[in-house]
Amino acid sequence: MHALVKLAKETVECYIREHRILEIKEDELIPELKARAGVFICLKIKGDLRGCIGTFQPTEPTIAHEAVRNAISAATHDPRFPPVRIDELDTIEYTVDVLLPPEPVQSMSELDPARYGVIVKSGGKRGLLLPDLEGVDTPEYQVSIARQKAGIPAGAPVELFRFEVKRYH
Repeated sequence: MHALVKLAKETVECYIREHRILEIKEDELIPELKARAGVFICLKIKGDLRGCIGTFQPTEPTIAHEAVRNAISAATHDPRFPPVRIDELDTIEYTVDVLLPPEPVQSMSELDPARYGVIVKSGGKRGLLLPDLEGVDTPEYQVSIARQKAGIPAGAPVELFRFEVKRYH
């Protein structure tokens, strides 16, 4: 199990069981976790989404801190689901996506939902969809979901950005 996945799992279990935020010991972090990046934590039970929360850009001092914050949010604050219960902890599968810097694109032809995530932006609204999601096979569908998440109407002009992730299971 990758260190980030282990950190997400330990964070959620500590928070749900003990109502305590896992402490990060920066001097014990591997170099990869000391960097800064946006991080998404997704929780699944038997293949079904149970929570997924993340940040577009870093808001914490390290990837490890970002992962702790977002793991707790995914388990307790995803508006689509009730908070994770203690009896669910042993069945949760974790995925951690570390976002690489986004780059602007000029057209849908530059998108590939298997390889790139997408960010749509219109005014102050932004929506993000991670890459390589089951059932999301076309750039048009990927962008439509990101628009919906941001509350951007279908006809409104948007700026498009693509990004890659390092995904850990």
